[in-house]
Amino acid sequence: MKRRELLNAGSLVLLLGAHQLARGAGIVAVRLWPAPDYTRLTIESDGLLVSKQIVSTNPPRLALDLEGIALNPTLRELVAKVKANDPYVSDIRVTQAGPDTVRLNIELKQVAIPQVFQLPPVAAYQHRLVVDFYPPKAADPLEALIAERMKEKSGPALPPAPAAIAPAPAAAVDPLGELIAERIQRPPRTTSVPSPIGGDTLRVTPSLPASKTDRLIIVALDPGHGGEDPGAVGPAGTREKDVVLQIAHLLKERINGLTINGNPMRAFLTRDADFFVPLHVRVDKARRVQADLFVSIHADAFMTPTARGASVFALSQSGASSTAARWIADKENKADLIGGINIKTQDQHVARALLDMSTTAQINDSIKLASAVLGEIGSVGKLHKGQVEQAGFAVLKAPDIPSVLVETAFISNPDEEAKLRSGEYQEQLADAVVRGIQRYFARNPPLARSRPL
Repeated sequence: MKRRELLNAGSLVLLLGAHQLARGAGIVAVRLWPAPDYTRLTIESDGLLVSKQIVSTNPPRLALDLEGIALNPTLRELVAKVKANDPYVSDIRVTQAGPDTVRLNIELKQVAIPQVFQLPPVAAYQHRLVVDFYPPKAADPLEALIAERMKEKSGPALPPAPAAIAPAPAAAVDPLGELIAERIQRPPRTTSVPSPIGGDTLRVTPSLPASKTDRLIIVALDPGHGGEDPGAVGPAGTREKDVVLQIAHLLKERINGLTINGNPMRAFLTRDADFFVPLHVRVDKARRVQADLFVSIHADAFMTPTARGASVFALSQSGASSTAARWIADKENKADLIGGINIKTQDQHVARALLDMSTTAQINDSIKLASAVLGEIGSVGKLHKGQVEQAGFAVLKAPDIPSVLVETAFISNPDEEAKLRSGEYQEQLADAVVRGIQRYFARNPPLARSRPL
């Protein structure tokens, strides 16, 4: 009897053929991640999806056909996921275009370059079909600082001025405005290389000359993970990407109100919302705004829930300082696999070159910064180790920016997860990191920025 059933099943397979069997792939989840740099659409399934796309520029839209599946409630959820503030996607319509084809009509607010690619199963994800919508010209990180400054300067609307008024006082010095004006008139000398994410080129700025100056101090804050990459997840479900973003915003508020020896400070976030940024792009963003420091913020998990305490890391080019440091660095360096990079458009040689130019001087300065920050963090909580750790973190490899990675606590530890969720602890932690930055600059004044010859 069993043999006859097997034979019948085999006959059914032959009759259906591979085309019909492809309908076995089921849609697991759909997600939409709007961001200033690009918008990402993700369709997760329990099997490979076959897709075709038709791009239109007038009006801008993308028709994405998913073959071998039927329309289901999960796919329909995409319609409600479109947000009014999405810079690229204005509307999504989902229809059954044929017996075994579902069509996504994606209306765009502006002309965008769609990149469609597959991601294999990794971590908690199954197969993912990803569509990234990039602008024809990549966003300039400096423009984010300009837009933010202009928004602050505009302020609330003022009542009409009287007919006769006294002459207005001279405008206060605006260091960021002066920096912007200088960049517009005399942009820094750069070297162009193909972009690892496709589309535009990256501009590599030369190393900074070693001279002191009075000017704006820029601190790049890098909240780890984001978007498709949740980072570590605590026992109560707290996601690392959410906690570190909250801490980064607290840091930004504090830094923007400080001065160092009369020099005003300004914070720049590599991501300011819940979206994914590749590791080398985080480094490139910091370099393009000529940041003086780079501080990456994390809250990792370890193999056991008993691990606890904060750590501060600097780069190592000769191996990790401990087994735990190597384990954490390896885990953090896999963020691109989880967040998802379009390998077809990534020039891996370029990415590797950008991440292999670190110098001994940069590492030494990074250790000084890490020591100052670690000393202050130790006053608000337990330290995992009492000294700076080193490992080959990809995100710390800017050749001309002192760079550190702060592991605020182990989110895998139930007690520390509860602290990370506490607004009071986040405030204390942000205060400690800022004090560490101030201590570093007190002993290591910022250098002059490069100027074209």
